[in-house]
Amino acid sequence: MNRPLFTHIVSRLSNEVLFFRQKKDALGRPGLSALQKCTEAIRLLAYGTAADAVDEYLRIGESTARSCLDNFVEGIINVFGNDYLRRPTLEDLERLLQKGAERGFPGMIGSIDCMHWEWKNCPTAWKEQYSRGSAKPTIVLEDVASYDL
Repeated sequence: MNRPLFTHIVSRLSNEVLFFRQKKDALGRPGLSALQKCTEAIRLLAYGTAADAVDEYLRIGESTARSCLDNFVEGIINVFGNDYLRRPTLEDLERLLQKGAERGFPGMIGSIDCMHWEWKNCPTAWKEQYSRGSAKPTIVLEDVASYDL
């Protein structure tokens, strides 16, 4: 993720989601900043690590890390959902079809990408359902995106 995008996300979340505002503890010391909370959540999502794995790096405990992740996901949906997590409007479709035709792909509105991501904490009872030839269970992640989103 590039820095301007990351700082934009941190700025919007800290301004619009109460959890990401820096607070003071009982002794008057500043608590975790929005930057620390967002970094922790994105690291958990990007690397798929356990919540207590960021304890050493960011000095955040397991329960706080889990809370940061939960609030980050809810915050992203609430703050950016209307712009980025929605069905395309008629105007969007017309613009995307025109852009696809200009690039030599008439009738294309976007592209789809799928990947199998290893599910480290898959319940034992479900392991066989989510394994495909290998011993490790995976989850299929799908993404549909247009050129501008």
